Amino acid sequence: MSVIPVELGGRSYDVHVGRGLLETLATIGSGLKKNRAVPLVADSNALAHHGARLIGGLESAGHRVAIHEISGGEAAKSWSQLERLTDWLLAQGVERGDRVLALGGGVVGDLTGLACAILKRGTGFIQLPTTLLAQVDSSVGGKTAINTSAGKNLVGAFHQPSLVLADLDTLATLPPRELRAGYAEVLKYGVLGDPAFFNWLSDDGAAVLSLDPEALEHAISTSIAAKARIVAKDERETSGRRALLNLGHTFGHALEAATGFSDRLLHGEAVALGMVLAARYSARRNHLSLDDADRVTRVVASAGLPTEISALGLDCDGSALTAHMLHDKKMKSGTLPFILLRGIGEAYLARDVDLADVAQFLDGQSQAH
Repeated sequence: MSVIPVELGGRSYDVHVGRGLLETLATIGSGLKKNRAVPLVADSNALAHHGARLIGGLESAGHRVAIHEISGGEAAKSWSQLERLTDWLLAQGVERGDRVLALGGGVVGDLTGLACAILKRGTGFIQLPTTLLAQVDSSVGGKTAINTSAGKNLVGAFHQPSLVLADLDTLATLPPRELRAGYAEVLKYGVLGDPAFFNWLSDDGAAVLSLDPEALEHAISTSIAAKARIVAKDERETSGRRALLNLGHTFGHALEAATGFSDRLLHGEAVALGMVLAARYSARRNHLSLDDADRVTRVVASAGLPTEISALGLDCDGSALTAHMLHDKKMKSGTLPFILLRGIGEAYLARDVDLADVAQFLDGQSQAH
């Protein structure tokens, strides 16, 4: 098992990565009360696959568990679901010093985290991510949010968990497509800041996707440690350092919006394609070699992830895609910064990108590949 600290002063916490962690939560987690039920917010699929192990371990330690089940995927990150969840937590008598459990993927973590951020002006919670995407990305760093009609994750708060348990056993039940989508975020850490890790993934990525225990723990622990270092330096994304974690996301979110935030394009798939586009656009600006852009494309493709806009069958052009980008949270004074590359492992924040040029680039991508 690996333990990665997220150093945030009085809000510091640990991320545990290993097998069999759900059963041992009662011995690892602090703040779990025995005088009333432990509140568990769970994705219906995660509950079906992993609930027995988690609840059994808690009950063996003398805890009772109350369950609030979430279903509906990304659509569950809504005002109505947030209201339902906060009302349920209040009905359970949750106090600020309690720990609410979030079992599932990024949707449950985001929704539960936001509910806990606003409940009594801040209630503790524990992330129990059951997807690769959530384990290496959304469960760490304290970003919580819901979606609105204007766009994805536009209503939210920074609210750090008190503990994260990334149980590798949960990944065995993931559909292959979901696993590949999560792997895109693993690749992201290599592309943005760790060329040695990128090279390792180029050689051994297949072992990660086949759930080889040693390769899987190394990939997840390395990814989380990279994110923890960035979050510790720029928790609230004010210096630009944390913005580097959005590599692939500006392009990716536009593509998600164009596909209606549906299962036509999963978030991780959008990030993968977004990284390819960011690499190619960096090459267009002569900041990245064509060889490196092609290498990013090959490694993404080798993982079974999308690399071409044309494969999505979109009924929109580059201008329509850049229009979606105008809702991006990173917009400042009418300018949208992009995360681009000077080399593999050398991401940077570009504040001088012309969206008209991006639209023209995207039109060319749709036609040329």
